[in-house]
Amino acid sequence: MLEWILAEWMQIVGFATGAACVFLAARRNIWTYPLGIANNIVFLAVFVPAGLYAAAALQVVYLVLGVHGWVRWGRGVEQDKGYIARTPRRAVPWLVVAGIGGTAVLAWFLATFTDSQVAVADAATTAASLVAQYMLNRKWIENWFVWIGVDIAFVALSIVTGLWIVAALYVLFIGLCVGGYAGWRRVERTSAPGEVAAARV
Repeated sequence: MLEWILAEWMQIVGFATGAACVFLAARRNIWTYPLGIANNIVFLAVFVPAGLYAAAALQVVYLVLGVHGWVRWGRGVEQDKGYIARTPRRAVPWLVVAGIGGTAVLAWFLATFTDSQVAVADAATTAASLVAQYMLNRKWIENWFVWIGVDIAFVALSIVTGLWIVAALYVLFIGLCVGGYAGWRRVERTSAPGEVAAARV
């Protein structure tokens, strides 16, 4: 057992920090961001040897988005723990374009410049994750639907690449995301009508 822990300690730390990060996000706690940044550093070291280059690069981008979210939840309208917004309709086309365009560009890059055997899947989960993280930073409640889709895909991708602990983590993430949506929905229902309307603008 000890030998296994020593061999897999990075995945174990990634599991713990990742689970805590999603749990805190579900509870709208700003500490989700520093824990998320720690999780990014650990997974960067896990994904590169596994050949998940886009997922590894994603961790670097997450650091930037983590700072963005940390600032918004600390200083912006999102700092109000009772603030929950719906994704603005005008933002939906741009989010879709970002997801599809990001997938296409990353898939081409991985297929051209790396030895990745899962280029399209790696690219798609990476692009969708970035979209979901931006939506989370803005406290758009639909971010949870995107995360659930990403987590399901990551379970399969992790199994294919032999990262069983990471796969288990993403199974846990799915449950946490369902709970996160339910919790945010309860908060949304208790918001004043004026606050909800303002959030949707």
